[in-house]
Amino acid sequence: MPSQAPSPVVLLVDDDPQILLASGLILRSAGIRNVVTMSDSTIVPGYLAAHPVTVVVLDLSMPRIPGCELLSMISEDHPHIPVIIMSAVNELETAVTCMRGGAFDYLLKPVDKSRFVGSVRRALELSTLREELSSLKQRLLSDTLEHASAFDAIVTRSKRMRAVFQYLEVIAGTDQPVLITGETGVGKELIARALFDLSGRKGAFVPVNVGGLDDTMFSDTLFGHKKGAFTGADDNRQGLIAKASGGVLFLDEIGDLGEQSQVKLLRLLEDRTYYPLGSDVARHSDARVVVATNCEIPAMLDAGTFRKDLYYRLRAHQVHIPPLRERREDIPLLLDQLLAESAERLGRKKPVYSPELLRLLMSYDFPGNVRELRAMVFDAAARSKYGMLSLEPFKETIRKEAERPRTGPVPADEIPALSIPDGRFPKLREAEEFLVQEALRRAGGNQGLAASFLGISRQALNKRVNKTK
Repeated sequence: MPSQAPSPVVLLVDDDPQILLASGLILRSAGIRNVVTMSDSTIVPGYLAAHPVTVVVLDLSMPRIPGCELLSMISEDHPHIPVIIMSAVNELETAVTCMRGGAFDYLLKPVDKSRFVGSVRRALELSTLREELSSLKQRLLSDTLEHASAFDAIVTRSKRMRAVFQYLEVIAGTDQPVLITGETGVGKELIARALFDLSGRKGAFVPVNVGGLDDTMFSDTLFGHKKGAFTGADDNRQGLIAKASGGVLFLDEIGDLGEQSQVKLLRLLEDRTYYPLGSDVARHSDARVVVATNCEIPAMLDAGTFRKDLYYRLRAHQVHIPPLRERREDIPLLLDQLLAESAERLGRKKPVYSPELLRLLMSYDFPGNVRELRAMVFDAAARSKYGMLSLEPFKETIRKEAERPRTGPVPADEIPALSIPDGRFPKLREAEEFLVQEALRRAGGNQGLAASFLGISRQALNKRVNKTK
């Protein structure tokens, strides 16, 4: 298993020791802990050549090697390192010259604390994104997985899922938030756990479903409370964010979060601070936040039920898990895996199944995805006799799902196309023939399965097939 990626390093270079001390304290209090300070500009080139540095904060006016020369040297020899100029020189021409010379930002002394921290964080994010892009290109071109064992719990042979795994390997070492999207039952928590395993973080993986939590419950669950904060708060209680220290806090059903809770989550992401209920003392958090939802967040943005600033903060990294109907090649693997699991739990031998079962499952769209398939297999395994898996439990579930009214539009890729050459409206006989042919095609020629798709008996289907010959 990989070890946790090293913390990003911020190098402060200034000939004034007091400024170095104050700047270092500001960054460390903001959670940027790996800070190196230097008052002698002559040792900077050698240090950069021998040590990994993520961001350089550089004074402009220094003896021996001035800041402008160091900026030019870093831009040429280490173009991947963002350089922030911090100077008392309040001249537009100087600022423009530095920006043209490759500076990431130009700050005037005395620097506002929030602007200083914000500039360093943006530079860290830029550096991290550059590294991720380079790593992702390398993995996609070589089609490799460095830590395939981290994904052992996810059964798949899908190329789309493999691309997701490669992306997870790239972003695992950062501390940026991750937004995982996908329909219900696709395995979003499994993806979050794989990301945690890849990260090498020494803290815990702490999952919490925030769906249905009001603002008070959300705050108490995540941030904890101080004794006497409300009626019944007889003792101090640590929140889940504290339990996830050094690890990952996984928030599921983030699309159901209320407006006030969204504001508090945004503050946690931006400032890495939070307030326990009843406390006016901010606490720092170093937990990585990973969230998941099956909601269409863009539609919620249009409706005004989800904050845009929170959305754009959460989607620093976004992972979409395709539904099972878009990776049907996984169904045979999942079927074998789930049958083995169910047999072990039931204390029986693994049951066998007919080819018709696989054709039936491959033709079904699984609105509940892997979770629905799991429930179907476990139910059928419990009802199986003589070591043979019956088709009937599967047909019964599919039939009930087909009879259930849809709450939304049918996806276009689920609607078969009825083509009439002259563009006229099809006759009832033509529509019936088309449906019979489509059902037989999806059933692989099995009339029993095709009849179940159409909701008629096998004898009725046989009559219609003979009538069209």
